[in-house]
Amino acid sequence: MDAPGRQSAPVVFNAPHAGSVYPPAFLAAARLSGLALRRSEDAHVDGLFAEAPLLGAPLLRARFPRAYLDVNREPYELDPRMFEGRLPGYANTRSMRVAGGLGTIPRLVADGHEIYARKLGVEEGLARVEALYKPYHRTLRRLVERTVSLFGAAVLIDCHSMPSSSLAREEMGVADIVLGDRYGTSCAGPITDLVEEALRRRGYGVARNKPYAGGFITEHYGEPAARRHALQIEINRALYMDERTLARGPAFATIARDLIDAMAEVLPAIAACIGAGPAEAGLAAE
Repeated sequence: MDAPGRQSAPVVFNAPHAGSVYPPAFLAAARLSGLALRRSEDAHVDGLFAEAPLLGAPLLRARFPRAYLDVNREPYELDPRMFEGRLPGYANTRSMRVAGGLGTIPRLVADGHEIYARKLGVEEGLARVEALYKPYHRTLRRLVERTVSLFGAAVLIDCHSMPSSSLAREEMGVADIVLGDRYGTSCAGPITDLVEEALRRRGYGVARNKPYAGGFITEHYGEPAARRHALQIEINRALYMDERTLARGPAFATIARDLIDAMAEVLPAIAACIGAGPAEAGLAAE
């Protein structure tokens, strides 16, 4: 986690799919190359938002890769086809994400290829949840609750990227960025409006909720009635990286600066929108 010396903004940034530290045992068990596994990453998204602490907001980022464990799922969305032995009765084995091979422990990478050469032991899968998933969410929950205690409200910005191939042909020219607020249920509309307008002023095409409305994190942490808002940001990878090699592209620094500048511009209005004005925030954070 990267944190400011003093949190001065009622916002938490989160990059749950940017991890690129691959356990050697995982690589040995995979039937795919390292590059093929990395295609599931939201590569470099944590770099795009690396200056978030300069805005007075913490940035939580996963180090482990999404192909190994996906924290943007329920804790036990597990596919019985992947495991030797019987999964516990509390496992959700019938979700749409499990059916698609993209549960808490994915069976497939993003382009649809099988990850593992053989089945995993049930205990190994459960151990990943205990060792990585639960501590990650404890930390994220603590950051959100601390923000609420300081400011009376919190906005979680869940940072992702999307392959350009995921956009329908008619969306290709407009969707540089997709904002997901689960159709207004995870984040107050005026907050989404502020972010969209700031990005549009910088020349980006912005869509809402299609094709990405928000995942488990947005749904689970977004409770506008309780003054907890969650907004997902999906950035078209073609803007900032070579999608074939995963190398940062020449526009990376410009995109990163635009994202941070846009957030800096709207933070005072967001604070006012959720009832955490500068005076209240300053007193509460001392």
